[in-house]
Amino acid sequence: MNIIDKTVIKLYHEMRAKEFGEGTSQALGWHNDEGQLLRFAMLAGIGDMNNCSVLDIGCGHGDLSAYLVDKYPTLKYSGIDQVEEILAIASARYAHLPQTSFYMGDFSVAELPAADYVLASGSLNYHSGEPDFIYKMISCLFNASRIAFGFNLLSKMNDPGGVLVSYDVYNIMKYCYTLSNKVILQDNYCDGDYTVWMYK
Repeated sequence: MNIIDKTVIKLYHEMRAKEFGEGTSQALGWHNDEGQLLRFAMLAGIGDMNNCSVLDIGCGHGDLSAYLVDKYPTLKYSGIDQVEEILAIASARYAHLPQTSFYMGDFSVAELPAADYVLASGSLNYHSGEPDFIYKMISCLFNASRIAFGFNLLSKMNDPGGVLVSYDVYNIMKYCYTLSNKVILQDNYCDGDYTVWMYK
């Protein structure tokens, strides 16, 4: 991401935090906690993550770590986020959990550690000034996974032209199939949102 994109994202979350309160799911851009949990459930269904490493891309407040640990108690979780204030909340909430760690960084340019599962909940929905950003990120994050990569995207926007963007399901699936022979689409859990699982 370029400096303009990063600044816009940071200001967006600062405004949301002022409106809805720091540490809330709404501060991260979700409408409510229920919507966030629905997306977590879709990502958690990608496979049995017990005894596996998981890399959470754009981890936000780290809430996915607690959700996954409850379902897969022997997983090893790592989260990365580029917004320092948001990552501080994640560390305060969940860094005490066994085999849980958080890292500061821009996942679009950072050297990512290989993980069995790479997950991205909401972190690929931001507008980018870089052409084909979404496709480059799908390729990069899929390559960082040993077993599978799971991510969710918006299929429609109430406020087009804003910080968040939506992506056509057909185009995304078509591209994913150029990288993997096993791609699964989940699109019946939340209006305007879909989840993709890509397997090695």
